[in-house]
Amino acid sequence: MKQDVVQFELISSHGVIEGLTPRQIVAELDKYIVGQDEAKRAVAIALRNRARRRALPPAVQEEIYPKNIIMIGPTGVGKTEIARRLARLEDSPFVKVEASKFTEVGYVGRDVDSIIRDLVEMAVTRERTRRTEQSRVGAEQATEERLLDLLMPGGTRIAMEEEAADLTDTGKQRLQASRERLGEMLRAGKLDDRMVDFEVTEKAGNVLVGFPSGAGLEELGIDLKEMMDKMLPTRRRRQAMKVSEARSIILEEEAGKLIDMEAAVKEAIHKVEQTGIVFLDEIDKIVGREGGSGPDVSRSGVQRDILPLVEGTTVFTKYGMVQTDHILFIAAGAFHGSSPADLIPELQGRFPIRVELDPLEKEDFERILREPENSLIRQYIALMETDGVMLEFTDDALTTMAEMAFEINEETENIGARRLHTIMEKVLEDVLFEAPDIETHHIMVDSNYVKRKLEDIVGDTDLSKYIL
Repeated sequence: MKQDVVQFELISSHGVIEGLTPRQIVAELDKYIVGQDEAKRAVAIALRNRARRRALPPAVQEEIYPKNIIMIGPTGVGKTEIARRLARLEDSPFVKVEASKFTEVGYVGRDVDSIIRDLVEMAVTRERTRRTEQSRVGAEQATEERLLDLLMPGGTRIAMEEEAADLTDTGKQRLQASRERLGEMLRAGKLDDRMVDFEVTEKAGNVLVGFPSGAGLEELGIDLKEMMDKMLPTRRRRQAMKVSEARSIILEEEAGKLIDMEAAVKEAIHKVEQTGIVFLDEIDKIVGREGGSGPDVSRSGVQRDILPLVEGTTVFTKYGMVQTDHILFIAAGAFHGSSPADLIPELQGRFPIRVELDPLEKEDFERILREPENSLIRQYIALMETDGVMLEFTDDALTTMAEMAFEINEETENIGARRLHTIMEKVLEDVLFEAPDIETHHIMVDSNYVKRKLEDIVGDTDLSKYIL
């Protein structure tokens, strides 16, 4: 039987889709995170959908909203790392917050709008840093000129030009040659210990000492300290310091002159609204039991407060209004004794994608030690190289540490891959302490070495609870 096919009018693309494909995104995540393929696929699709959206006409872009994600899994299996690496791939503004830190409006504590204010603050800082780096060459040139003005006997370049007006051509050339030689010495660092006397900006003292916190200003996005700094006059005073110290102060001032902060803030807000990512951890901690009272009522209240952010609202910050419609929210929680179905229905509907992360097995622990580009093994080898010690691990050493991490997680509290941090520290404790003084420049860590360091502790369950 022939079925009718629903026809839709195609929307023409606004441009070529840029960025990584979902397969490439997963490949990048595989460099740092072991396993958890389902979660990687979900976030890869979410990231690619954002790129697809940007390729559409503006009118259509506004109608396409991100599909928020809930990650379900025990601690230490890679939930936070997946979200953090995802943000780095797209160079997106990213903030990680714990849902349990927030309180319902009317209670003492942080309100949920501060999530967006923190995200904007981070984005503005990043944009300012990026523009500072771009203008570094110009700022360094201006800094050098100011330092030469301070070091030259004739004073500033303007004073030198006025003096040169009365000199012969030969005198002008000598004066310019002196300044150029001084510039060469300055760039070579030969004048770093020379003292210079110049004006520095001195901000007014801290007038907010003892000012009560929680005064309601955070809800309005008002930075009281910044507001008072602008109201109170700044003073300039002369101060003598070394050239090396003066350079950093002058460089900061000159870089600030070259940056258009209004444009930087505008760009930062645009990035937050279009590519921002909020990682909402411990969302299971704000699940309240139906018909509950006291803390449960407050937990449900926090959910209701989070709902407008996820649905799309406008948040007032000290940099201006910020719309949250297209910010991607990734929530995570262990959900021991509860499930995402225990969230209020409205919030459940705003997190349509749910992925479950697998608990770590013995093989996973060994892969975590071997495979990631930032693995603990690579980190410790790099650390020891700074002391001139070559650290080497045998295959059976990695297997033994992985087995011990798995066993301790099974017998005590399961903290996932974080158990490897405590194991590695205990195994290498003596080496890390004695490395600068030992004559041996090559240390081999094998299975027997690991067992000698950990066997007594692992065998005693009570002891391993406190040490490992």
